[in-house]
Amino acid sequence: MLKRKIEKYLVQWKASEGKKPLVIKGIRQCGKTYIVQKFAKEHYESVVYMNFILEPDRKSAFTGNLDVETITLNLTALIPGSRFITGKTCIILDEIQECKEARTALKSFHLDGRFDVIATGSLLGVKGYGKSSKHSEEEGEKRDSVPVGYETVIDMYPLDFEEFLWANGINDKVIDSVKSSFQDEKAVPDGIHKAMMELLYRYVIVGGLPEAVNCFLATKNIEQIYKVQRSLIAGYEEDMIKYADDADKPNIRECFESIPKQLAKENKKFQYSVVKKGGRASQYIGSIQWMEDAGIVRRCYNVRITELPLEGNSIKETFKVYTTDIGILMGMLDYGTQADILQGNLFGYKGAIFENLMADFLCKSGQKLYYFHKESGLELDFLVRYHGACVILEVKAKSGKTKSMNTVLKNKEVYHVHNAIKLGQYNVGREGDVLTIPLYMGFLIEDRLADTMIPDIDLSI
Repeated sequence: MLKRKIEKYLVQWKASEGKKPLVIKGIRQCGKTYIVQKFAKEHYESVVYMNFILEPDRKSAFTGNLDVETITLNLTALIPGSRFITGKTCIILDEIQECKEARTALKSFHLDGRFDVIATGSLLGVKGYGKSSKHSEEEGEKRDSVPVGYETVIDMYPLDFEEFLWANGINDKVIDSVKSSFQDEKAVPDGIHKAMMELLYRYVIVGGLPEAVNCFLATKNIEQIYKVQRSLIAGYEEDMIKYADDADKPNIRECFESIPKQLAKENKKFQYSVVKKGGRASQYIGSIQWMEDAGIVRRCYNVRITELPLEGNSIKETFKVYTTDIGILMGMLDYGTQADILQGNLFGYKGAIFENLMADFLCKSGQKLYYFHKESGLELDFLVRYHGACVILEVKAKSGKTKSMNTVLKNKEVYHVHNAIKLGQYNVGREGDVLTIPLYMGFLIEDRLADTMIPDIDLSI
């Protein structure tokens, strides 16, 4: 019974006027099916559920006419006991990427308005989804199945660190005290600080994929957790084979397996020659896009200058690649790495792990990833928009030097950056323009813009 933040959003969606069918997309095994079924069971008199992978025969309900009357009649025949009650029924279309006609039918459900519809999909954005097969294309069938303007699409992620804390029985009072310490720039009480650091290390080795979290809670056994992570990764690799074009299948796998080596380099820029000797961008760039669309990885782009907007200043050809969940990276590393982290036996690679941890924090709060690197060697781990300004994030597994950060802050007229946040194994403190915070506070770094109203124009003359 893992508590998830998306539950609050689902309640708000249900209560909203004129709501559209909801499409929840996210990496496979992040908990979409469980949370949607739980929500529907608690808030609707009738739930009609179908999984297009486990129950491919359900696709037949969406052949032919796609009006709601025809679809519900078909479903009544296919699912004995199903009831369609106006205003009290939730229809769940699980793994909707397997039935493009069902995605198209969302327009009909929205226009009809009698039933609430929630669809989930793990691979909705990957190359090839929403397109017909070659045979179908020859017959002139429609290629695009997305009902633009008639659905609401949201992302769901594996558990973030706050949700992991909830799973471990940490109450909101403790979490609120940590948030207050961050906002007020005051030290966290020693007892809470120690416990939070220990929980952070557990989050690092477990990650946020629900199956791994549940295994951790049930067994506390590192070997069992690692086996779960390896099994989940094997599932992602099977998706690469199932959904990718034949020519891309080996390239995607090679790109994916190169990530730990890419992050081991001092300059963590993604290099195609690390994937395979002589590798080129034209050979692999589509593979990285595939993994990103599937929610497995996220690119962190270099920027030309340290100024907002970061997206506008990003260099699309130069990037690092992180896994979106820290547990995926841990499952890709040698067995025993988890124990090394807990026992403090990890040396140089620890920096890569904690950088990926920060990427995990930022990804799960919906933020894009950026860094800064110059040929001179000056490099900043991350840049974020925070309190409406461009702010440096430096992640240190231990108390390390921050020469590049200091250089940038000493030359504000050149770099236009006035503040930095340094994360490491210490409590909250400030020294001039640098706020130091413990690593576990990384999940709190999020820009919260105040509501800004555009004033009316005085048209009086």
